Amino acid sequence: MYQFSYAEIQTDSIADAKERERQLLDRSIDLLITAREKGVGSMQTVEAIHYLTRIWTAFIEDLGRPDNELPRELRANLISIGLWLLREADAVRRGESDNFAGLIDISQIIRDGIR
Repeated sequence: MYQFSYAEIQTDSIADAKERERQLLDRSIDLLITAREKGVGSMQTVEAIHYLTRIWTAFIEDLGRPDNELPRELRANLISIGLWLLREADAVRRGESDNFAGLIDISQIIRDGIR
């Protein structure tokens, strides 16, 4: 039988959580790329915007929790970025913007910054 220290288990849990966050962002980026190819009024855009909205709403909620262990300034910056993504996604949803590139670029930067 294996015995692990609490610190090892906690480190694994954090690494697993970060990997899940990267996977969610990867999926969002893939959906946005497909949506960009199909155009603003497509079902692919509806799916991509819905997915982005769901994950960033969850991220923002988590970042706002007092027990979130990220530094306060980083959390505030990520919340600001998330709110921008949500506003821009809503503009795409309403057909007022086709800024898929911005949504994709920012999502890639955030994904690549998760360590």
